Amino acid sequence: MNASRRIAAGLAATAILAAGAASAAGTGLVYVSNEKSNDITVLDLKTNAVVRTFKTCRRPRGMHFSKDRKQFYVGCADDDQIAIYDTATAKLVGRIRNVEEPETFDLHPDGGTLYVSNEEDATVSVVDLRTREVIGGVELGEEPEGVLFTRDGGTVYVASEAANMVHVIDTESVSVRADILVGTRPRRFALTPDERELWVSAELAGQVDIIDTRTNRIIGDVTFLPRGFRREQVTPVDILITRDGKTAYVALGRANHVAVVDVARRRVSDYILVGKRPWGLALTGDEKLLYVANGLSDDISIIETASGRVLKSVPVGMVPYGILIDD
Repeated sequence: MNASRRIAAGLAATAILAAGAASAAGTGLVYVSNEKSNDITVLDLKTNAVVRTFKTCRRPRGMHFSKDRKQFYVGCADDDQIAIYDTATAKLVGRIRNVEEPETFDLHPDGGTLYVSNEEDATVSVVDLRTREVIGGVELGEEPEGVLFTRDGGTVYVASEAANMVHVIDTESVSVRADILVGTRPRRFALTPDERELWVSAELAGQVDIIDTRTNRIIGDVTFLPRGFRREQVTPVDILITRDGKTAYVALGRANHVAVVDVARRRVSDYILVGKRPWGLALTGDEKLLYVANGLSDDISIIETASGRVLKSVPVGMVPYGILIDD
């Protein structure tokens, strides 16, 4: 059976399971992966106090909830696997092995498969979550990282850092539909709510490129320059767009700020000083708080979005990377 048929079969089987899955109640926990201390820090969302730190795999990076949020997945970059944890207890419940150098990934909207970027292998792997096996993959440019599905699951975008490309992948045929040349070292994505624009951070270009998803062409960009920093110090990575589509948040890496962007005007409206080298971002469900992983100060900044004020900084493990909020 060829790769596309095996993937289709896996999707069909897991769709049946996903259709009956009930949403789990939020635990009120925040999980932070720390890629240098090889552990995960757990915070209580009500108090933002650390309640636990536990050892995980080697170089934990990207994380994602299952569709029902009862489990979450952790990419173990130096163990070539994805660890699966119970969300309520943080107990290890399984492993997906033989996934080459997993970095980040996204869950198909039906909950049945993960598309995982393989940093050293220049591919994106397709993982069947029912069988916990890699069932296919697509060859891409060098050093793929960011992965993002459209709502219907028909398209997935993958950024290749070293190739300076965004790959547009058709999930039915499991093949590349288009390659889009963007700014230097693309890292992460966000789609506007209407899915007409794909925003991609270009780390070494110091900007976000904006792609028209209907034409796969760049139609604009947003550049950043917080006061006191040189252009080469601005290295944007993670990016989020609010549900109403009005505001984008961009972690500016070496510039030690999070940019607040007016999406319609494509202009920066504010810069918020956080810790050293912010990369990962996560919003609470009500979008009142923004959590920021500061990779070189080993802490999390918690921002009140209404005021743009940092409420608290919380020490975590070494080089925090990803954040999951179960609310």
